[in-house]
Amino acid sequence: MHVPDGFINAPTSAVTGVVAAGAIAVSLRGARRELDERTAPLAGLVAAFIFAVQMLNFPVAAGTSGHLLGGALAAILVGPYTGVLCVSVVLLMQGILFADGGLTALGVNITDMAIVTTVVAYAVFRGLVKVLPRGRGAITAASFVAALLSVPAAALAFTLLYWIGGTTDIAIGKVATAMIGVHVLIGIGEAVITALTVGAVVAVRPDLVHGARGLGQKLQLRVNGELVDVPDAEEAPAAPAPARTSRRTLWVSGLVTSLVLAGFVSFYASANPDGLEKVAADQGIDQKVEEHSAADSPLADYGVKDVDDARLSGGLAGVIGVGVTVVAGSAVFWVVRRRHTADTTPTSTESV
Repeated sequence: MHVPDGFINAPTSAVTGVVAAGAIAVSLRGARRELDERTAPLAGLVAAFIFAVQMLNFPVAAGTSGHLLGGALAAILVGPYTGVLCVSVVLLMQGILFADGGLTALGVNITDMAIVTTVVAYAVFRGLVKVLPRGRGAITAASFVAALLSVPAAALAFTLLYWIGGTTDIAIGKVATAMIGVHVLIGIGEAVITALTVGAVVAVRPDLVHGARGLGQKLQLRVNGELVDVPDAEEAPAAPAPARTSRRTLWVSGLVTSLVLAGFVSFYASANPDGLEKVAADQGIDQKVEEHSAADSPLADYGVKDVDDARLSGGLAGVIGVGVTVVAGSAVFWVVRRRHTADTTPTSTESV
């Protein structure tokens, strides 16, 4: 759903740029409460993983493909504020280096793909985990539904922005029907990827998953041969499930997976236009599309300039993209992480 330059007029793009800048400022502050020395590296990895999986377009209908947006995945794994930053880092790298998503439309894309998806997904996720039975299965199920709903929500947000500032005179009802219809199908793919990824991380390091905090198993006692929950008045804090792998192993495994997906698997991705591109061509939204200002980038269109072999060119571009994104994301999250300075005096144990 990367909006190119020319779809949305300049005033609307400027307003969404202000909205995006404000959301990023708020998210930088909020991310300090979500990140620490343990989770900051994971956030950089999440950004790189989203970049990699976004290269894997999957077919959803005749002549149409879709790809991960990533807002739900990021919000559940590292928190909603950090999630906005993760997707924004990805969009910035894609726009500047790969000519994917217009630069004047960057505010539109951040508003649509980072803010809307993250807010909607996390709200749905938190609502579901409060009513579902406690456990890993509930987290996975809530992740699926949250991701599923976040994609048509983003499609609706684009439709509203196009209604306000679209550069072509197209009936908004037709745009809404086409956008929401195809993105409901794309949402299924988003939901599957998100649920599988969240479930995999929760299985090995539930303590690192933001959405799993406070959802540890309740203390139980055996009464007359049966296990029963301890009443709330006597309940001790829920104990987190034991970690099955180290943070370093998780990070390295995630990075290797991202590199393989972007550097090798992406070659086999669907070549069909994604949902927005297909709707734009069918409905005439793309009549005033503008050439990307970074069209001459050495990595434009996810290929390395002057490398003739398509498989090698795309693979190298993917590997470079993952590397740049994980470095940029990790640097941002390490700077904004919450720092603890212990006071070693006997009368105080406060941290700042």
